[in-house]
Amino acid sequence: VRAEESAQGALSPRVVFTDPQVAAVGHTLASAEEAGLPAIAVDHPTNGVAGSSFYGRKAPGTARLVVDLEREVIVGATFTGPDVAELLHAATIAIVAEVSISQLRHAVPAFPTRSEVWLRLLERYEVEHRPVGTKELAAAAA
Repeated sequence: VRAEESAQGALSPRVVFTDPQVAAVGHTLASAEEAGLPAIAVDHPTNGVAGSSFYGRKAPGTARLVVDLEREVIVGATFTGPDVAELLHAATIAIVAEVSISQLRHAVPAFPTRSEVWLRLLERYEVEHRPVGTKELAAAAA
């Protein structure tokens, strides 16, 4: 498969090499809503994890996942901060493969790394947006 055939449009990861970097793949919240997806945003600061200390305690940055609530899959991710392009490949895989949030919870990041932001984002999604057991109860009733 040639590179131009492997990822198209919003599924192509994109990085702006500024200071700070901006890295994104998939939908933004606005584009997901325009596409008619029942989407929400989950945010966490990239300096809110132990691995960020390697970049200085106050190194600013943000991480945002755009989640399709109906399917419980990530449809977009945007990261800002020092060297955040390194977080993009995992997001691209999760989006392209349509990995469920519940499956992603089993992919535990190494400690201490900046990849811990994935764990914090998924925890925040579970607490703020997912009614406990809703999907499991619906599956059991079917």
